[in-house]
Amino acid sequence: MVSRPRQLARPSLAWALSLPALLALAGCHRDMYDQPRLEPLEKNTFFDDGRSSRPLVEGVVEYGAISPNDVFNSGKVNGQFTDELPESIELNAALLKRGEQRFNIFCSNCHGFSGDGDGMIVLRGYRKPPTYHSDRLRGMPLGYFFDVATNGFGVMPSYASQIPVKDRWAMAAYVRALQLTQYAKLDDVPEAERQQLENAQPATTQSPSAP
Repeated sequence: MVSRPRQLARPSLAWALSLPALLALAGCHRDMYDQPRLEPLEKNTFFDDGRSSRPLVEGVVEYGAISPNDVFNSGKVNGQFTDELPESIELNAALLKRGEQRFNIFCSNCHGFSGDGDGMIVLRGYRKPPTYHSDRLRGMPLGYFFDVATNGFGVMPSYASQIPVKDRWAMAAYVRALQLTQYAKLDDVPEAERQQLENAQPATTQSPSAP
C-alpha cells in the first residue's frame, strides 16, 4: 500500500517543475509587438497633412537606381536603347575577344556558339531561345543586348551579379559581330583584305593517279 507522504510528493514535484515555466511566462511582455506605431497609409494627426507615410525628400533616388542618362550602366539614353558603345569603351579586337570569351562561358550553353539558339542545354530539353540572326534581333540596338544580359528576359536570368558592366558591353559587341558574320557582304570588308579575298584561288583537289 502506498504511503501518504509518497502521494503528496507527486503534486509537489509537478509544481516544482512547472514553477520555472510559469515564471518565464510571467516575464514575457507583448510591448514590442503591440508598441504604438503607424501602419502604412494610416491617418496621423501629428502632421498637418494627416498622413503617416511621409513624402520623399526632393531629389531622393532609390537605392541602386540608375540615372536614365547613365548609358554605361543602363544601356539607354533618355529611356531609349543606345546603338553605340559608351564613350569609355573602345571598340577593338581586344574587346571582341573578351566578349567572345565571356559569351562562350555564360551564353553558349543556351544560345550556341554561333548564336542560333542550339546550345547544349537546349539540346537536352531546355527552352530554345530565339536566334540572334532573326530580322527582329538584327534590328535591335546594341543597348538591348546589354540590357538583357543585365536584367534578364523571359526564362533567362539576370547576369548583373556575375558579369561586370564592361564585360556585358563586350558581350553585346560580340553578339553584333556574330550577326555580321551571317550577313556580311564583300563590300563590308576593308579594301586591303578584300583584294586578298578576290585574288585567292579556291583549293583544288587532285584526283589520285591511275594505277
